[in-house]
Amino acid sequence: MDKVLVTGGAGYIGSHACKTVRAAGFEPVTYDNLSTGWEEAVKFGPFEKGDLLDRKRLDEVFASHAPVAVMHFAALSQVGESMKKPGLYWQNNVEGSRNLIEAACDAGCMNFVFSSTCATYGDQDNVVLDENSVQLPINAYGASKRAIEDMLRDYGAAFGLRHVIFRYFNVAGADPEAEVGEFHQPETHLIPLMLDAIEGKREALTIFGTDYETPDGTCIRDYVHVCDLVDAHILGLTWLMDGKQSRVFNLGTGSGFSVREVIDHSRAVTNRAVPYKEGPRRPGDCTKLVSGSTRAVSELGWNPQRSTLDRMIADAWRWHQTGHYDK
Repeated sequence: MDKVLVTGGAGYIGSHACKTVRAAGFEPVTYDNLSTGWEEAVKFGPFEKGDLLDRKRLDEVFASHAPVAVMHFAALSQVGESMKKPGLYWQNNVEGSRNLIEAACDAGCMNFVFSSTCATYGDQDNVVLDENSVQLPINAYGASKRAIEDMLRDYGAAFGLRHVIFRYFNVAGADPEAEVGEFHQPETHLIPLMLDAIEGKREALTIFGTDYETPDGTCIRDYVHVCDLVDAHILGLTWLMDGKQSRVFNLGTGSGFSVREVIDHSRAVTNRAVPYKEGPRRPGDCTKLVSGSTRAVSELGWNPQRSTLDRMIADAWRWHQTGHYDK
């Protein structure tokens, strides 16, 4: 069975990707330092503990497993933290990715699927972003991801590394079978924070900013179900394994929901009240980010059928009640 090295495979998106990689007929090898991931989430293939900054360890893992491809999810991803500690993001995300890319090239593993972000586009309001939209990141997180995209192009030109880049923003939902799900410490994502508030695990959800230029004053995001997202990564892997050229794809639904709309849908799905309070804006947050995915649909055949807000909340709620790694 061919192996795929999945960096960050013990994290939220990476663990779902490992399940899908296994279902697609590959063996996922998780590489994770467990700084934000959970060893309990590694259920679908071997686990190799290691850091992207440790080049020697990366070389050992490539030599031991001889993967045919890399899926790269490992990254620091908190916008607020990146505004306060930009050096941390340039070291961990960019330098770590350079180590990974060079180790892959040296090992002859020339298929690379990269988890990027619509944060590379910055604050471009009232437009549906496509792959040709100008990239103007407004925080170190988005800037670090854009730098990795540039790096992949340079290594592609120099060494023939073929890559698929996926840009997406808000990922939501969970495995419908609740084998894996979304769990962070500290938690920073809207839907799990909201579900915590519903269950009384926190006093209230905080709405960061109510004075945005949107219909209800709260910022708008494009949400994609995590299972739809990782399906796209399998399609990207197949794209590369079929010998096709490097390509960038946005992953989104083309429509966005405000924070207040997410709260309203959560109330309807769970049939419970959502305690919340209003707070100031966070530095680095954009007003509206909506990602069009025409290219992914037409070229990859991607079909994000699970990415309705009610489905994402329902699957997250099921996981929230049954699947936490800290239980």
